[in-house]
Order: sequence, then C-alpha cells, then structure tokens
Amino acid sequence: MKYDPRESAAAPADSSQEASFAETALKLGGKSAEEAQRTGAVDRADDQVEALFAPRYQTVNSPVHRAVWDRTFPLELFQSASQETPEKARQVMQDSLQVARRHREANSLLDDQGKIAEHVLRELGECGYWGLLVSQDYGGSGAPFASFGTFLTEMSLQDPTVAGLASVHGCIGAVDPVRTFGTPEQKERFLPKLASGERLSAFALTEPGAGSDLTALSTTATLDGDSYVVNGEKLFITNVTPGRTIGLVCLIEDRPAVLIVDLPDEENDQFQLKKYGLYALKRTYNRGIVFRDFRVPAENLLTPPKGDGLTIAYHGLNLGRVALCATAAGNMRIMLASMLPWAKYRETYGAPIATRELVQRRIARLTGFIVAADALVQWCAGLIDEGYRGEMECVVAKIFGSEAQKEAAIELFMKTHGGRSFLHGHLFGDHVHEYLAPCIYEGEGEMLGMAFFKSLVKQHGKQFFEPIGKALQSAGIRQPSPWNPRHAWLLKGALIPYAKWLTRETLARPRKAALPPMPAALRGYAEFAAQQLQRGRLEVSSAMRRHQLALADRQCRMSQLSHRLQTAICMLCTSLYAARQEDEIIRQAAEVMCRELQAQLTGEALGDRDFRAQRKLGEAVAEGGFSSIANLHPDEILMPYK
Repeated sequence: MKYDPRESAAAPADSSQEASFAETALKLGGKSAEEAQRTGAVDRADDQVEALFAPRYQTVNSPVHRAVWDRTFPLELFQSASQETPEKARQVMQDSLQVARRHREANSLLDDQGKIAEHVLRELGECGYWGLLVSQDYGGSGAPFASFGTFLTEMSLQDPTVAGLASVHGCIGAVDPVRTFGTPEQKERFLPKLASGERLSAFALTEPGAGSDLTALSTTATLDGDSYVVNGEKLFITNVTPGRTIGLVCLIEDRPAVLIVDLPDEENDQFQLKKYGLYALKRTYNRGIVFRDFRVPAENLLTPPKGDGLTIAYHGLNLGRVALCATAAGNMRIMLASMLPWAKYRETYGAPIATRELVQRRIARLTGFIVAADALVQWCAGLIDEGYRGEMECVVAKIFGSEAQKEAAIELFMKTHGGRSFLHGHLFGDHVHEYLAPCIYEGEGEMLGMAFFKSLVKQHGKQFFEPIGKALQSAGIRQPSPWNPRHAWLLKGALIPYAKWLTRETLARPRKAALPPMPAALRGYAEFAAQQLQRGRLEVSSAMRRHQLALADRQCRMSQLSHRLQTAICMLCTSLYAARQEDEIIRQAAEVMCRELQAQLTGEALGDRDFRAQRKLGEAVAEGGFSSIANLHPDEILMPYK
C-alpha cells in the first residue's frame, strides 16, 4: 500500500478526542459505556487508517462506495489492467517456482515433522522469494502487488503452504508494518534481513480472549529505561519459531501499539512457545507465544503518523485478504486437475461419470469459481498498486475466495471422488482443514461482511442519521412517530436534508453504466450487476431509516444486505475480466458463474438453458480445454478397481 503524505495532510485530523459515528450511535441506542467506547476505538482506528491515504484513495472514493452512492457509475474503477512485472521480480518468481517444483518432485519439501523444511526456506531466500514486496533500496525486488498476487496463485500450484508463507511474511508479518510505518533507521535495520530471509516474520495479534474484538488486548509493554518489558500471551500465530521477527500488538499506556520483536534463537524464562494440536496449517508452525518480563528495545516501537497499533494492524490485513483469494484460486485448480482423471476413470452403469450431467455441472462450477477468483485478485491488487486503501474491495475478495474454496472442496471435489476422498493420501482427506480454515483467516466471513456494510454506510450515517439521532436525544424522544406533530416539529431541522436526498434519489431515473465493447452475454451480466449496486443505496438507506440506531444490533439484516452487494460486485468484476480474455473457456466459465450469481440475487431457479451451458463447459474442460491446468500433474487414483 502507498499513501502520499502531502495529500493525506488534507484528510480529516485525528479525531481521537471526539466520539466516532459508531460510538455515538451505540450511546444513543442505549448500549453500555464499555461497548460504545470499545466500538468507538475501532471506529477511530479506521478513521486513522483512512487519514494515511490521499483523499481520492479513501473509502468514500473507492470503487464500491462510489458504485453504490454516486449518481454516475464509476466503471473505470472496476476495469483492472494487467501489471508489468519488473525484470528483477520476474526472475525471482521464476527461480522460486523452480525451487518449489524441484523439491516437490523430489519429495524433499517437508522435514521429518511434516513442515516445510528449513533448507527449502533457505533456498527460496537465496532466490529472493522473501523480498518480493520489499523495495530494491532495502534488498528486495519491489514487485507490484498485482504481480505478487498472480504469482501466489502459480506458487500455490507447486505448494499452497509455500505460497501462504509468502503472504504471512510479506503481507501480514513484519514486512508491511516496517515498510509502511517504520522510520528510515528501522527500515535499514529490519528490511534487508526480512528481504533475504535471514529473518522470516509473523504477526502476533490474536490473544486467547481477543479475536475479532481487537479492543480486548491484554498483552502489555511497559517502558523501563531504554526498553519495553512485555508480558502477556498470543495465540494462533502462524510462522513463529525461535529466531523469527514478529510484529507484536500490545498495550502501551493502555493504548494499542506495535513493537517489532526479534525473538531469541531459543526459548528461555522470558520467552516461551505454547504448542497445541492444530488440524489446519499443518505444514507450517502455528503456536502461541508467552512473554514474561521480556525486553524489547524501545527503538523497535513503530509510530504511525496518525493513530496507534490498531491502525498498523488494520493497514496490513487487506494485502493478506487478496493473497488468500489468490491462493484459493490455486487450490481450486489443483482440485479441478484431480477431478478430471477420476471422472474419466470412474464408471457407473458402463459409462464414465465425466459424461453425467451432474458431474459436468460440478466441473463447470469449479471452473467458474477459479475465473471469478482470478478476476477479484487482479482487480483488488491493481487498486492497491494505484494507491487505494481497498478496504471493502479486499473484503469481497477474501470472502469470495474462502467461501468458494470451501464449497468447491465439499460440494464439488469431495462428492465427485466419493468414499475415496477419505483415504489416507487423498488430497481432500489430507487437506480438508486447509480448504476450510481460510473462512476464518483474516477475519471470519460474516463478521467481515458486517464490517463491509459498516464501511459502506458510515458516511451516509454521519451525514444524515447522526443529526437525527442527536435531535432525538436532545428532545428526549425514545420512540419517534412520523404521525406525532410534536416529533415532526422537533426533528424538522435534522430531517429536511435527508428528506431532500431521499426524494431526489427516489425520483431520479437510473443511469446505465457506460460499458466497453464486450460479448452480449457478459454485457448483460455487467449491466445487471451495475444496476443492483446503484439500486443498493435506496435499499441500504431504507434499512438505516427503518432500524435507526438499532441497526447495529440487526446483524442478520446487515449481513444479508452486505452479501447481496458483494455478490453484485463479484458478478461485475468477473464479467468485465472475462470480456478482456481471448480464451473462450474463460468466457464461458464467467457466464456460468455470473448466471449463478444472478440467480442468487433474483431468487430465480436455473433452467434448462443454464444446464446446457454448464454441460457444454464441463465437457470442454474435461477434454482439456482449460489451459491454466494443462501442466498440472494430478494425484494418483487411489484403490483402482481395474
């Protein structure tokens, strides 16, 4: 991510002393002071992250926000362009793929504990793998994030864990916090070692009692001379072993902060790892960390220009969310490559199941999931390279990628392989937890969906509904009635601006998005998706008007609205992406995916025409038509019966 300090100076000043919109709403809604205060702290951290970005790249000017609230549809912001990869980064990527491929083919990727072996990590470091997102000034190759995202999909075809470690290290580990918030001295001290792989990194945020509630931190750091003394416990920290470098989120003087911590090479009385059984992430280390009077140099404290440790934590999550979707696109390719030989081999009633319509539909849907995930990765990563914060957009990619991978694994991959899915050595049985766990990583899907919704309505709420709420509180009205003349009179000043907005939007004629030349079917889906987003503002505003300050408690309603808008975004991005591709299979897959998404939004049942399209696509993919899996070597068929 990048931001322009000269332009961000024009952004709203740090409002840490003022009540946030969320805090005000909760107070007016009768919530406890503690809940209002904690929610307000998260809301202010969000404001502080916003202030790091130039105004034109902030959430109110983001593609999703403008697509819903602007009168003119910002189609150009959904038109992602391919990114040129610098020669140095391209060479690093090629060399890294070769290392992973060589060790995979030689069965030398893993050590005797079933983890990615140290010699593999070291060889990847020699290639420059760990420095892809570090600038060349500090020993990295400075890859654009769009190039990095596409590369992660390629690496996941060699080994998903190796791909995931690049995301942990570069996106949510110590690399992003230091390169974004570090002083010149801190960058010089940490980034070269992080780029070379001499120090791999992790991010220590989660605690036993602080998961999605980031305000429940209890790990503390107290200044003592020229160092901080850390006490507390972290949990579920991926890629942590002795000798690693971590970004540690803790409380300093009761405020969240981030310390960059070089862990000792061995455990001691002040630093210990907490080991536990974990089904997911089995090829890397995931452990808890216990600190007891552990000393960290005071010079390792990161100090963002605005905000605190939550600001730093929020900043890096978007990169990890896009990386997750990129890795899911690779995992789903592996599933598809495994399904096809089995579908041709397995016979029922004298015919291969690849000729059965239900199996053809599964193949088609899985291909559609892959194309949609590719589209979202290219779009979101491109926005980040342009300088956008991308908060809502990256949430869409994370949720779609993780949920698509889950459905692909259970409904398509497992059911096609039947009972053999549970044999030792089968991809599904051996990796099912890896396929499901991303629904939790980087934020559980429905919780993130509500965060998406809150980001979407924040400005609208501040502009129109916060004044109404304050007027209600001032007048002592708990249950306003539109038929009560006194209520109408007391609220008229706050209601008039919203009434004008609502009247104008209700009477306005919808405008069609100015779409580029594209195939007719994909154009129809793009137009439909754009219309859904434009209509969303009245539907969202209606929910805000109906539930007023109680909307914060209407989690199911927020989740439903959020999901509908996310579905339209996926549909729009997929259709636009496919229209730019020459491969007819990609276009057909996008049509199948968009038709399914459209049916979700309309409640319409798929018909015979849709099933014919799925069957046609499934047949073509089964016969080798999907070029992006052409070079994959599927796993062997277990317990063959011939």
